Amino acid sequence: MTESNNPLVEAQERYQSAVPFRTLPVLTQRLEEVLGNTLAEDIQAPIDAPPYHRAIAEGFVVNTEETRTASEDNPVTFKIGGEILPGDEQCPEIPPGQGFAVVTGSILKSGDYSVVRMWDCEREGAHFTVTRPFPPRFFIEDQGCDIARGDIVLKAGTVLGPTEIGTLASLGIQQVPVMQAPRITLFSSGNEVIPYTEPMRPGAIWDCNAPMLSAAIRQEGGIPVFGGIMKDDFEQFVEALKQALAQSDMVVISGGTAVGGRDFVADMVRE
Repeated sequence: MTESNNPLVEAQERYQSAVPFRTLPVLTQRLEEVLGNTLAEDIQAPIDAPPYHRAIAEGFVVNTEETRTASEDNPVTFKIGGEILPGDEQCPEIPPGQGFAVVTGSILKSGDYSVVRMWDCEREGAHFTVTRPFPPRFFIEDQGCDIARGDIVLKAGTVLGPTEIGTLASLGIQQVPVMQAPRITLFSSGNEVIPYTEPMRPGAIWDCNAPMLSAAIRQEGGIPVFGGIMKDDFEQFVEALKQALAQSDMVVISGGTAVGGRDFVADMVRE
């Protein structure tokens, strides 16, 4: 069965086309407050990530060209000219015949440089020797290789979880445009339904739908408001629905009941 003639899909499309939609207000919130909220706008990267060239292994940064002729028969020896530590604001010039010690995260320059990893060389005192050539930018992560400035990193409609919040923090984004969380009133229905906190009695069933759907609403960025367990009283339920619709952005009804041959909930929706 294709999606186009799937009765479930067709029913969902008919329902969605009949329900009025409106846009909720956009709020600007601090990054610490947006967990579970829905992003209102596409977010573009304000900077490159990583924001500078950096080493991604421990070793020594050297001029690549100086390793071209290195082999077992023709080892090339470098003097350790210094070190570049994470947090240093710039990479010094690398003089000919020298290599600077680096660790993961050390800032580096653009150009024909390579990182010789610790296990790719033999160190002896203030010198180290290589016995093979290295390709340019070997074990160097270039600025913007993960995210380029201006890239869309998160699309509007994304529910913000820990991963998304981490992405925004890594780009220095402090204020986030989010949709105002929709207020959703939830009703359970049925004469036999009782709160799960009450003792079980013959002919009754515990209301498991309300806690489950409340959790689903929270998980998707909404604010659940439990309207209660409604009995099979048409007029009373209609009035409760009207009041809920006046105070909420959406109403969810759990359960369907046939009373006297009527589809009780469907008739209420029509009403």
